[in-house]
Amino acid sequence: MPVAALSAKTVSGFTPWRLSVAPMMDWTDRHCRYLHRLLSKHALLYTEMVNAGAINYGDVPRHLRFNPEEHPVALQLGGSEPADLASAAKVGAQWGYDEINLNCGCPSERVQRGAFGACLMNEPQLVADCVKAMVDVVDVPVTVKHRIGIDKVESYGFVRDFVGAVSEAGCQVFIVHARNAWLKGLSPKQNREVPPLRYEVVAQLKQDFPQLTIAINGGIATDAVVHEQLQRLDGVMVGREAYHNPWWLASWDHSFFGVADPALERAEIELAMCDYMVREQALGTPWSNMARHMLGLYNGLPGSRRWRQVWSDHRLRDTTPHEVMRLAQAAMQAGAKHNTESPTHA
Repeated sequence: MPVAALSAKTVSGFTPWRLSVAPMMDWTDRHCRYLHRLLSKHALLYTEMVNAGAINYGDVPRHLRFNPEEHPVALQLGGSEPADLASAAKVGAQWGYDEINLNCGCPSERVQRGAFGACLMNEPQLVADCVKAMVDVVDVPVTVKHRIGIDKVESYGFVRDFVGAVSEAGCQVFIVHARNAWLKGLSPKQNREVPPLRYEVVAQLKQDFPQLTIAINGGIATDAVVHEQLQRLDGVMVGREAYHNPWWLASWDHSFFGVADPALERAEIELAMCDYMVREQALGTPWSNMARHMLGLYNGLPGSRRWRQVWSDHRLRDTTPHEVMRLAQAAMQAGAKHNTESPTHA
């Protein structure tokens, strides 16, 4: 059975899956990933999920365009037809993505109607066929992101057999969201919060499949938890916390990849984003489409609420990004000076 070679790109001897930012719909677009790459040079970044059909029959540049600075960057695909996924994966690899990831974890009804996402876990042989079809046409790793179970079925054997079948088709990397996906009765948001986290299931997968790369996802929000999981597993994927508190990423290269701390400043990142916004504006993208991703940059600091208010003020849409930054910084300083908010509630 052909097996896609693991990427040769490593940092301090670690694979890129050591720490990554999760694919998140409506959030991890190329503008968000540009911000995250300013903060961490080594974390693996993922696109939003892209339906294979949108690549095969739609506007390819709109779905696949990314900034060269984003590497290493992975393309997450949604779909359940091996031929369609193979075609989309081939295009993604040609566009330069470092990894092709198959979504087997999304629980939304829209995805279920398309017979892919988390419901694919009920059909491990179909997933294996999809993986093999992609492995056969690309030279980059083909990986799978999935849950530990479906609905109220909590048998370890269910996820163990899924991983076993899919790995035989050529997948060597599994990113495991350590919750069940409840396909009925819960919204996608509730599915990220209500089903209990069971980290021990993911650890057991690593014990049973030591030859595979196993990364964990779900509810991870502190350095301590990342370090704890890296003692047992090959990687950690962070989702909402990375988005809402992006400054956390500024410490990742030093804390988790052993790279010297570049001593970044938040204002330096904000300024770099302003420069990026100006470049993208020239191509027709409103700066607000990019600024929304950095609204958590100053979370926890005095005056940050006023800073966010300025960047969120649509009355400033015709103002240049650098001028908005000046106004936002002034507002934050005024807020801090007058002690109008508590740092712990910013």
